[in-house]
Amino acid sequence: MLINYTTKELDLMARLMRAEALSDGNLAMLMVGNVIVNRAIANCDIFKNVSSLYDVIYQSPGGFAGVDSSLFQSSSTTLEKNLAKRCIKGEYFYPATHALWFYAPSGSSSCGATWYNQPLAGRYKSHCFYMPPPGDCPELR
Repeated sequence: MLINYTTKELDLMARLMRAEALSDGNLAMLMVGNVIVNRAIANCDIFKNVSSLYDVIYQSPGGFAGVDSSLFQSSSTTLEKNLAKRCIKGEYFYPATHALWFYAPSGSSSCGATWYNQPLAGRYKSHCFYMPPPGDCPELR
């Protein structure tokens, strides 16, 4: 297990994964889960003082737009919780393996070369993932 968590935090993480990536399927939700976990274990950038899932999910600035989605409001399903547990246990999915940021550009727009000063790691369906340059966040390597 990469980080400790409460039952409430597991539910919040699963709900956020759903809110951010349900339209792109389970693999996209797992990638969002990777970003959530990465932010909790990173000791760099604006994530130096966040270490719990709760802190990551509700961080401001730097938080997730999904917390304002209606998809975030209802309880998570068993499947969604199981996806979140996979990320917490250390399963990683490229291109989110070391990513701290992601976004979904509108329509068929391409991913920008950088986001929050971090280079593009890759794209999966409608989501672009960005990871810190080598050496910036050694705990993610």
